[in-house]
Amino acid sequence: MTQLKLRLRFMVDQDIAFGPGKADLLEAIQDTGSISQAAKKMNMSYRRAWQLVETMNQLFTSALVETYKGGESGGGAVVTPFGLEILKKFRGMEQKALAAIEADFEQLCDYLKPSSASTHQA
Repeated sequence: MTQLKLRLRFMVDQDIAFGPGKADLLEAIQDTGSISQAAKKMNMSYRRAWQLVETMNQLFTSALVETYKGGESGGGAVVTPFGLEILKKFRGMEQKALAAIEADFEQLCDYLKPSSASTHQA
């Protein structure tokens, strides 16, 4: 199957301010309420997840993720309203970019050998 994969990234100097991996991490934090649980869900180390959150929080004008300490539960994390807005805009941009190049992708698939181009998706 031939697939079109598009990876948008926002760079600030050499740092990735936001991209598909960070978007997935925000969604996992939103789903689990925890950076550690989000990291487990994504098969990522807790340290790496923390690094990604710290990078996002440092590069944007407002925090995308806030953490809190808790009693028995040990605390957790929440994606801020600002973080949810960034996530929504980014996912929308991904969809717009894919839609903009879908026709070109279909044309390129026509040039692939039949066994390679039998099924493709954007």
